[in-house]
Amino acid sequence: MRVVIQRVSEASVMVANNVVGQIEQGLLVLLGIGAEDSAAEASLLAEKTATLRIFSDEDGRFNLSVQDVGGGILVVSQFTLYADTRKGRRPSFAGAAPPEQAVPLVETFLESLRKKGLFVATGIFGAHMKVALVNDGPVTITLDSATFRESRRGTS
Repeated sequence: MRVVIQRVSEASVMVANNVVGQIEQGLLVLLGIGAEDSAAEASLLAEKTATLRIFSDEDGRFNLSVQDVGGGILVVSQFTLYADTRKGRRPSFAGAAPPEQAVPLVETFLESLRKKGLFVATGIFGAHMKVALVNDGPVTITLDSATFRESRRGTS
């Protein structure tokens, strides 16, 4: 599972010229589901997203999470996060989960965030979407579930 998190002062997603999801201060989350992903990874990355301290405290230090600042989260599914560009000029998306596997994992991710009391808005899975945002900072963080399976350098 791959997640691109952008700290925003506002974000919205439109489908067919209609706003289907919108937040003010919070996080825009682009969520890619891989063919090897499971519900455990969806829950793990939702927990990490909700508690990631990337908002500034009164001293300007990254000490606050989206929960701490009362922000919202706009989640947009994006299979293109699994683009493989190693060969040729046209990306391959073979590593992305098919819709019948991805949809339940997106729902698990969303439900995990909502269980934390967060306001969660979404795009529409599989639709052509237009995403607008004002990146605050700018702050952009990437998470990849494969990273959490690896040991940290310097530890056994």
